[in-house]
Amino acid sequence: MRIAVAGGTGAVGRHIVERARAAGHDPVVLARATGVDLVAGTGLADALAGADAVIDVAAQQAQSGAKSRAFFGAVTRNLLAAEVATGVRHHVALSIIGATRAPHGYYAGKALQEQLVEAAEVPWTLLRTTQFFEFPEQMLHHTTFGPVAMIPAARSQPIAAREVAHRLIELATDAPAGHARDLAGPREERLADLARRWLAASGRTTRVVELPMPGGFGRALRDGTVLPAPGAADLASETFDEWLATAVTPPRS
Repeated sequence: MRIAVAGGTGAVGRHIVERARAAGHDPVVLARATGVDLVAGTGLADALAGADAVIDVAAQQAQSGAKSRAFFGAVTRNLLAAEVATGVRHHVALSIIGATRAPHGYYAGKALQEQLVEAAEVPWTLLRTTQFFEFPEQMLHHTTFGPVAMIPAARSQPIAAREVAHRLIELATDAPAGHARDLAGPREERLADLARRWLAASGRTTRVVELPMPGGFGRALRDGTVLPAPGAADLASETFDEWLATAVTPPRS
């Protein structure tokens, strides 16, 4: 099966490409590195020739709602239009649990993406998951100032990106299903605690300070809006600490 992967060089995309190839599929990476500009739409028609399905896991780092909507709106519209033109019969999109309940900041773009996919001519499947285990490190990169990191007060139920990749391949090789069952990590955590454990595993002494974010999005992070509803999601098996033991190289003594 020929599967095109939008964002195939990213945290989830690289796992999709590896797993799809190992399973005997023909993955096609849609990224700037392969001559495809998802925002501009250039290179898509050639890249999608002969593709049976598209898995969209494209992402960007902007936390502004306007920038997020601009990115995900452009990418989703371009993919869907190119799929219609080339005859792709299955669009699989990755979204975030709680995006439509808290459409602020980065989540605003994911909420728009869901709306566009739901209205698409191309048959579709949409999978919502929680944040990935890599998220605390990304937050530390943006919120560390000298010896201190300011981490938002947030409840989280993170999941391994590779488990998300596995589920997306299963969905792409099956019939379009509309809204698939949500997928989340095995247990609830606090984002600040995850950041502290990542720092300890990396041998860093940065102090983590947990701070409440203002506004509706900050409230959603604290009150569980972005967590799966009880009994509404499948739970992955790998824990954050199990992932950490293999993903982070401990410092040399």
